Parts: sequence; structure tokens; C-alpha cells
Amino acid sequence: MAEVYSIAKARRSSCPICKKPSVADYRPFCSPRCKTLDLGQWLGGGYRLPTEEVPEEAELEAGLQERPEDET
Repeated sequence: MAEVYSIAKARRSSCPICKKPSVADYRPFCSPRCKTLDLGQWLGGGYRLPTEEVPEEAELEAGLQERPEDET
């Protein structure tokens, strides 16, 4: 039989950042600090899956931005 995910088990979960017990207002985190740290990881690209794909040449060229020459 499949395991039932209980609410009691969710309340006992720990913060994924610091491993302290989670707080209902910030679940799954324990505080606004850990919530903000996690958001920073997402926005900064800290949570990425490794891949072996090689970018195509067009993508590389689009990623390189040439600076306009200074006109004096």
C-alpha cells in the first residue's frame, strides 16, 4: 500500500537551509532569513541541473554582446 503523507509529518519537517524545525508561517522554512536565502539561490542560478548539451553556435553569438564603439 502507498504511504500516506500526513499533516503531522509535514509539521515535523525541517528547514532545507539550516535543518531547524520548520514554522507554519514560513513552511518549509524556519524563518524569513532562510526563505530569502533560498530565493537568492534560485535567482542566482545556484539550483541548476548539470547537462552535457553543448550550446549551438547561434546561442553563443547571441550571448556575446559587442560593446558599441565610443564616438568622440
